[in-house]
Amino acid sequence: SDGEVGSVTVDMGEPELTAKAVPVISGTERMIEQEVPTSAGPVKVTAVSMGNPHGVIFVDRIEDVDFDRLGPELERHPIWPDRANIEFLQVISPAEARMRVWERGTGETLACGTGACASAVAAVLTGRCDRRLTIHLRGGDLIIEWAPGGHVMMTGTATEVFEGSYHRQR
Repeated sequence: SDGEVGSVTVDMGEPELTAKAVPVISGTERMIEQEVPTSAGPVKVTAVSMGNPHGVIFVDRIEDVDFDRLGPELERHPIWPDRANIEFLQVISPAEARMRVWERGTGETLACGTGACASAVAAVLTGRCDRRLTIHLRGGDLIIEWAPGGHVMMTGTATEVFEGSYHRQR
């Protein structure tokens, strides 16, 4: 086989939206499109936790983002006690968006499931997208669905990338 397993749906749990739970230092209970100063000027950040902290920034054109500068700067910004994953999201329609992710401690990755979920939640919270949307990442597409007041479901293709066995030495 070529390793393609097909479509898989995963329950990613409920998002945490309070600043304390994310955690993010914010003057408000929830941080939704709050201006954060950067070396490139202020950016509006929405903070969401999917078990790990995310800062979502909505952009008009993903190509115009100074990604290699803003990603690491925002990851380490003083508002995040434990640093954060940073997502840049370009909304195409209420059902579709493009995303690039800067993962904390790693840098840019081709995809991030929790980041796509956090971005979808932020897009719903700010009235930009419907509760079911397709997010295009460099590594492929994910369909994210957030039930009202409930869990976030993530659907995408699964690919076998490794097979191995482990032999214990006595």
